[in-house]
Amino acid sequence: MAVLLEDILQSVELWLKLIKKESQPYVDSNLDPVLLVPGIAGSILKAMDTDNCKRDERVWVRILRADYKFRTKLWSRFDPSTGKTVSLDPKTSILVPEDRYGLYAIDVLDPDLVIGRDCVYYFHDMIVEMIKWGFQEGKTLFGFGYDFRQSNRLPETMECFATKLESVYIASGGKKINIISHSMGGLLVKCFMSLHSDIFEKYVKNWIAIAAPFRGAPGYITSTFLNGMSFVEGWEQNFFISKWSMHQLLIECPSIYELMACPHFNWQHIPLLEIWREKKDIDDNPQLILESYPPEGSIKVFKDALSSNKVNYDGVDIPLPFNLEILKWANETKEILSSAKVPSQVKFYNIYGINLETPHSVCYGSEEEPVTDVQELKFFQPKYVCVDGDGTVPAESAKADGLNAEARVGVPGEHRGILSDHHVFRILKHWLKAGDPDPYYNPVNDYVILPTAFEVGTHKENALQFTSLKEEWEIISGDQDDHYIMADKKPVVSSISVSHAGGGKSLQEETYATLIVHSQNEGKQHIQLNAISVSVDS
Repeated sequence: MAVLLEDILQSVELWLKLIKKESQPYVDSNLDPVLLVPGIAGSILKAMDTDNCKRDERVWVRILRADYKFRTKLWSRFDPSTGKTVSLDPKTSILVPEDRYGLYAIDVLDPDLVIGRDCVYYFHDMIVEMIKWGFQEGKTLFGFGYDFRQSNRLPETMECFATKLESVYIASGGKKINIISHSMGGLLVKCFMSLHSDIFEKYVKNWIAIAAPFRGAPGYITSTFLNGMSFVEGWEQNFFISKWSMHQLLIECPSIYELMACPHFNWQHIPLLEIWREKKDIDDNPQLILESYPPEGSIKVFKDALSSNKVNYDGVDIPLPFNLEILKWANETKEILSSAKVPSQVKFYNIYGINLETPHSVCYGSEEEPVTDVQELKFFQPKYVCVDGDGTVPAESAKADGLNAEARVGVPGEHRGILSDHHVFRILKHWLKAGDPDPYYNPVNDYVILPTAFEVGTHKENALQFTSLKEEWEIISGDQDDHYIMADKKPVVSSISVSHAGGGKSLQEETYATLIVHSQNEGKQHIQLNAISVSVDS
């Protein structure tokens, strides 16, 4: 008997494997198409030798000879006549792959990476999740990768985005598009909406912005100008470009200047650049001073600190100071962004990250080690004054979209990690109307209340009327941190009683209620309400 049972189990396992191999992914043909738009450094970039038409090679992101390829192929100079950043190598043309309807470029940034693969995931988890909901690549799911060195309003990028919207509209059978943007991608979409509102309204149904730096990322960008930045933190940054090489690229990127703090925004606390300086008084005695610069005043510090900055490219020293031409271009971009309006036929939603310490103001030096030369700031470790946000973009900036929004939802999460957050997935599924709609789900508060039992009973006894009520609910939320009752604790019982004398009339009534909140289990909070009302006619 045991042998027969084992044979049956093996047969069932084999059958299940065959079914799994042959099964087709679920496809919902009723879904409206979705276009995913990444943020800075969120697209695969390839370089092609235009003279010899050599096979293109990935320059962002890669492991072997990564820093060398980055410096030789991606280092750039800004051309103020066109507003475009052009590679220092005149033979190099930067391309964004269009494979998988644009999804390849924004899915896994280094498809060859095996160890530490999670650090190069961009939209990967979201793409996998959306395919489970019934989205299909090339029919209802698309991506828009772009050269993130460029301005968010570069005419060439705007033209490509318009073409993409039209192609998605046609491929989906004439259905309007849901745009989901992340980070700086929100600025790109907002620029397009401002400059080409007619096209936007023609093709777009909903726009959902996630972790967008609508008013800038003050602390992050300030330290980027002076110290460079790492795409990831911890040991995984060893897989990426050196911080110094990235620094030299970003100084000539309009997109970075467009992420600077908006100087005219009504910040709750003005983001500052602070420097401990040692100066001589009138008697030539050393004196410590803490200098504080608001966003506009920080420009002079950037100019002085980067005045002698240069790179050696192909044996030639090329100066790379703080670029005032790019700053002028970026300020014009901010004016375009400030005038953007959501077309009447389009709905806008905003998801922003919260509950993480996020750089806001930056301080260099200390009373013990003051800064003597601002050109040495690149060797100082910045200290941050933090506010609430996603670790990169302050929540205050991400919330301030300046648009007519259907909803704004704060989700605890890290700037890039929020794209893999199950809270965000639930919210998106609800807004995209993917799968069966859940009438009990509230995306703003991100919980579901399910009535599981409801009983009412009434009876009379000795001139007393008894009315009893019993209700049960399940509150479902994936964030266990929101609940103060842990699974290993006992239920919490609360009681309340209310009496009503009747005010001279014969009616008297008393009500007793007990509320029992059970410990959370598998994301569910079970709540019971038991109430008894007693009334007497004297």
